[in-house]
Amino acid sequence: MLKKIAVLTSGGDCGGLNGVIRGVALTALQNGTKTFIVPNGYAGLYNLVDLPSITELTEDRLEDIFVYLAGSEAGNSRVKIAKIKDENKYERIKQGLKKFEIDAVIIAGGDDTGSVVADLADQGIPCLHVPKTMDLDLMTYSVGGDSTINRIAEFARDLRTTGRTHNRIVVMEVFGRYAGHTAFRGGVAAQADAVLVPEIPVDFEYLYNFLKKRFMHRVEQSDIRAGTAMVLVAEGLRDASGKELVDENSPVDSFGHQKLMGAGKYVVKEIENRIKQDAEIKEFMIRTGQFVQGVYEIPEVREVRPGHLVRCGFTTPIDAAFGLEAGAGAYYLAREGIFGVTVAGYDDGKINYMDTKEAIIQRLVDEKEVRIYETMGMCFGRNPDGLAAPELQKISGRPIRPY
Repeated sequence: MLKKIAVLTSGGDCGGLNGVIRGVALTALQNGTKTFIVPNGYAGLYNLVDLPSITELTEDRLEDIFVYLAGSEAGNSRVKIAKIKDENKYERIKQGLKKFEIDAVIIAGGDDTGSVVADLADQGIPCLHVPKTMDLDLMTYSVGGDSTINRIAEFARDLRTTGRTHNRIVVMEVFGRYAGHTAFRGGVAAQADAVLVPEIPVDFEYLYNFLKKRFMHRVEQSDIRAGTAMVLVAEGLRDASGKELVDENSPVDSFGHQKLMGAGKYVVKEIENRIKQDAEIKEFMIRTGQFVQGVYEIPEVREVRPGHLVRCGFTTPIDAAFGLEAGAGAYYLAREGIFGVTVAGYDDGKINYMDTKEAIIQRLVDEKEVRIYETMGMCFGRNPDGLAAPELQKISGRPIRPY
């Protein structure tokens, strides 16, 4: 029987993590098990042996943890245990767990976090992985994805007001590293004119002509000569040569990732360069009464980076429910002595799980996924002419969750 378990969260914050914490603790309470928080992610786990005490998630303490809030009551950090320069690091962790009589650790995090779960499990440390990443790039749904997509869609939608007021083309860059799921889904939901993801090489000539035609048409059809165009771009976009857009001056993190930056600015520059060389733009500005020699000769193209705003605030009902279910599932797996696995969800009365090493394999956007949107006239930075239409396929059985 499990007497005491611990829960920690690692990596970036997002919606749904407090749902995981509550799911674990509430289920444990109903089964006579005590739950404790390991604070500050893997840094806290490594230093657990030195902590004088850790917080127990009693029924009263859980009253202060709200499933509908993003962030994590347990705190996060980006630490890779294997890279800690201490040959006794695993033994140190075991001693910390022994000190507080912890029987198992439930860990919520993304692919980097999952790789550490697999590492700890191989070292004989009883732990389980609850999938968390707003990037949606794991092999199973993860808490954080739906909340982030909703935030992205809201910001992109709201930016239309300032874009239309100033007749600007707005380029909004969002998180996601090399997987474009959140940009893709958020852009579709926000009715963006173009969505640029790392998985689809961008033809900037096609993109420019697409945006130009749509932008000019909106302004010219408006009785007040007002219009805008919205481009959503994932931070992991590569340039025409395939080069990553990274900050060469920033050090890599403990997982070897360089800081991505510049995708939005790069897209702005590509559009601006073409606007400045396009004779039709001057005619358009004159025709719509906007042209002022030497002062206002071309439309503005502005970059916006909401950054961490897309991962904070509130959790959507989908992430809250999945977090609770996955947290509860993790407890039941631990009770059965099943460790080193990832909770994949709860469906048809069954707790689904998979090997963590398989769960954290990166899942990218399949370019065929975007075709149905291209048939509606949306732009993904490529010419859709000649692409096959979506196929028709009859299926049987239960439908899968979104994403």
